Amino acid sequence: MYPDHTPQRAVEVHQPTPIPSPVVHPAPVVPVQPGTVPAVASVVLPDGRVVTGYAIDAVRPEPVTAKPAVSRAAVNVALGGVGFLAVSGGLLLLTSFIAALTAFIGQLIILAAVIFGGWIAVQVLSGSGHKGGTTVNIRRAVIKRNHFHG
Repeated sequence: MYPDHTPQRAVEVHQPTPIPSPVVHPAPVVPVQPGTVPAVASVVLPDGRVVTGYAIDAVRPEPVTAKPAVSRAAVNVALGGVGFLAVSGGLLLLTSFIAALTAFIGQLIILAAVIFGGWIAVQVLSGSGHKGGTTVNIRRAVIKRNHFHG
């Protein structure tokens, strides 16, 4: 396996040291008799076989504790408080709405007065208005001064 010029080495073999397992003593089995012997039930299956076993009691849920009764007076007071809060909130919102609507209408009136006042000021202060005299409507060819009608 090795070439001739390679020196051979001695191979050491190490054997594992076994670890002793702990001694386990099995617990003694003590048969326990039930307080009462359960009844044995047998059931005949449709194919003729008989199955025998112990009847098991159904698990019964714990009884539900009854809720304490609530007095009618407490219910009426709670409902009255909720109703009072609802009405108070509604009146607050209604008051706020009326105040906002009043302010809006006041601003519309002021805006209309400013626009109308501006229109009147433009009419009064404009210098290009007719100072009187003749009305000429060219489209209808009506000249009032000479009484021509077209």
